[in-house]
Amino acid sequence: MFDADDLEEIREGHDRWADDTYGPTVDRFGERNEEFTTDTGGQTVEPLYTPADVSDIDHGKDVGYPGEQPYTRGVYSTMYRGRLWTMRQYAGMGTAAETNERFNYLMDEGQTGLSMAFDLPTQMGYDSDSEMAQGEVGKSGVAIDSLDDMETVFEGIPLDEVSTSMTINAPASVLLAMYIAVGDKTGVDREQLRGTIQNDILKEYIARNTYIFPPEPSMRIITDIFEFCAEEVPNFNTISISGYHIREAGATAAQELAFTLGDGLEYVGAAIEAGLDVDDFAPQLSFFFNAHNNILEEVAKFRAARRMWYKLMEERFGAEKPASKQLKFHTQTAGSTLTAQQVENNVVRVAYQALAAVLGGTQSLHTNGKDEALSLPTEQSVRTALRTQQILAHESGAADTIDPLAGSYYVESLTDDLEAEAFELLERVDERGGMRQAVEDQWVQRQIQDVAFDRQREIETGERIIVGVNEFEVDEEPKDDIEEVSEEEQREQRERLQQLRENRDNDAVEGALSELREAAEGEENVMPYIVDAVKAYATTGEICNAMRDVFGEYRG
Repeated sequence: MFDADDLEEIREGHDRWADDTYGPTVDRFGERNEEFTTDTGGQTVEPLYTPADVSDIDHGKDVGYPGEQPYTRGVYSTMYRGRLWTMRQYAGMGTAAETNERFNYLMDEGQTGLSMAFDLPTQMGYDSDSEMAQGEVGKSGVAIDSLDDMETVFEGIPLDEVSTSMTINAPASVLLAMYIAVGDKTGVDREQLRGTIQNDILKEYIARNTYIFPPEPSMRIITDIFEFCAEEVPNFNTISISGYHIREAGATAAQELAFTLGDGLEYVGAAIEAGLDVDDFAPQLSFFFNAHNNILEEVAKFRAARRMWYKLMEERFGAEKPASKQLKFHTQTAGSTLTAQQVENNVVRVAYQALAAVLGGTQSLHTNGKDEALSLPTEQSVRTALRTQQILAHESGAADTIDPLAGSYYVESLTDDLEAEAFELLERVDERGGMRQAVEDQWVQRQIQDVAFDRQREIETGERIIVGVNEFEVDEEPKDDIEEVSEEEQREQRERLQQLRENRDNDAVEGALSELREAAEGEENVMPYIVDAVKAYATTGEICNAMRDVFGEYRG
């Protein structure tokens, strides 16, 4: 775009402006901050960007075109001009029947994909009547104890017409098996099932701690899922490699990039080591990113992520299929930015974060309810969150052209900077033996904790303003219109589980669990045995316990 003489003239013009126009104004009036940085302090923000800041960019090599390598501008050639992103509101609460009601409500309101939240006992592989589940049944999502619950959740919902994302990790194999079984029982061909399981166990060791088994058997189960789905459920995404929770734990945007893609490399490497061909399973990999408040930093992060994954898959693993090198991702707005104070402000935060995700080219999006800092969102809050996406799609114009911020001197420069910093972090991970080893050594966790500590200190000292929390505060009454799961509902779930155990064929259950243990002790793929156990109505806890008997538990 600019030759050497043009660039030199631009640099000279920038220096003249800095000395003659900008500098004297700053000397006289000062600036708001001594230093400007991106949201998490990872990148310095200069006062002005010019073509000289992007003079090293090769358009064909670094930017390219939508649907073509290196995919910086999007993985599809038409992006939202052909089809809007999937509007996938995260839902799941109390009992299976309540969740079915919420799913149908959201679909009636125009949601285009389902996203399923599970309660903590389900996430940890415990049944609702387990001692470990006391007081937690249905509180952070729906309680799924058996195929019976899963059938209730999807009653009347055609699985061949919807895509379902399930935020489940350690017991992902069990919940996926239940979803497949519902499809089998309702006559839906397995090739017609579409959706995603999160299934990202390394992130659990890093940020969330809802793990069950030690790393080695956990990785084995994941590769078994890759292999099984490539053959049986080819249109289902077998993992959603999640930077969301890494960012929620306090990571910078560059750390979110590096550690998320590092987890992805670990899964790909494990699958190849298990004998799978990269081009057989890599197209089914998907990612899950966070959208924070700094719009331009987030857009640059998403663009950098696509370019980085393309390079990594081609250079490290020799992937040949284009789909194996395309980073497709879901985005959720940042839960950690929501405040209990002045909850209406959260509507604005969510809207800006959603805009960043769309400008960055997300494939699907969840927008948080304004009251999620307090409880499960109410119907009214969920509707407003969904309407935020619909207004963005149909009224804002943001979806009408592809990668609209491409060519911005700042955005292109920031994309390069984030990519460079993330690759530097990945090099440090490689020096430590890869992500799994870096996680087991707690190195990754320490990097995030240091950033989180600094951020909290900035909030407490007022260096970082959080509107309504440490600045622009008001006196207000606590919000009382919140969703709660009653003790009665929890008791009903336990009774439902007891009735299931009394009415099923318990000999068939024991037989299926015994065969699962035997497969786990050997080298067979465990997924067919989990499906058989699910269809016999073995419970989530019973299936996970059968694998605990063989694999043990990870204590951290």
